[in-house]
Amino acid sequence: MSIRHYRPRGKRRRGPSFGEKVVLYVLLAIAIGTQVAYPLVHGNALRDLTLAIVYFGALAMLVHGYLSYGIKYSLIFIFITFFFALGIEKVGSRTGWPFGRYHYDHSLGFQIAGVPLVVPFAWLMLSHPILVLARRLSRNWVFLVGGLGLMGWDLFLDPQMVAANRWTWKVSGPHTPLESGIPLSNSFGWLLSGIALMGLLNLLLPKERRRNGANQSAPEILLAWTFFSGVVGNLFFFHRPGVAVIGGLVFGAILTPYFFKARFGRPDDQ
Repeated sequence: MSIRHYRPRGKRRRGPSFGEKVVLYVLLAIAIGTQVAYPLVHGNALRDLTLAIVYFGALAMLVHGYLSYGIKYSLIFIFITFFFALGIEKVGSRTGWPFGRYHYDHSLGFQIAGVPLVVPFAWLMLSHPILVLARRLSRNWVFLVGGLGLMGWDLFLDPQMVAANRWTWKVSGPHTPLESGIPLSNSFGWLLSGIALMGLLNLLLPKERRRNGANQSAPEILLAWTFFSGVVGNLFFFHRPGVAVIGGLVFGAILTPYFFKARFGRPDDQ
């Protein structure tokens, strides 16, 4: 006769806890709320709001990455994206390649090697949701879809930051369509660097979400808001219809098939 020792089963994870969801969506709400206030403020308040948008947005996406894919994904993602962005922006601002010649204003705050800290955090903010998008849309062309997504986002970002004097370009050749203050080389640079970053992330990051991990609502909300605010803001608040049209067409061409596939594709179609 044997005596079996009873060992109670550990608690099975049933997805993110209520508190984790609160943290995620509060961070996301702050990021979006500060963007809503962006056209309404001026001076130092506008500068502080710009920083808050990026930092809260990046934190929200980092929290989502952890809740959805786990700690391994988060650490690798932060390391690769942060140092890739820091390196490419350092090279770009010093040499003019691959974006063109530009320099940052000191209003963006603390700098690392001449690159404002907020700049790599901006890459962190959008690289995660765009990687989610690219992996959903394609298995073999994630790097290209992701690169196009980052380029499309920058068509909204750069005009806004140039208008606010956060950085300044030296335009000596062809310029972005309907935006004479930004060289066309910037879009090429974003496409090239986006392809490189998305290729690295797709190769090195886990592809499967954790069992019962967070769903994709948070990155989808950020992507949809980026498109909506880019189009509506440039049309009605910043009086840049050209930016609304070009950015809306390019970024919308990436978002539309993603949301169609997310709503009508197979649930396990990753």
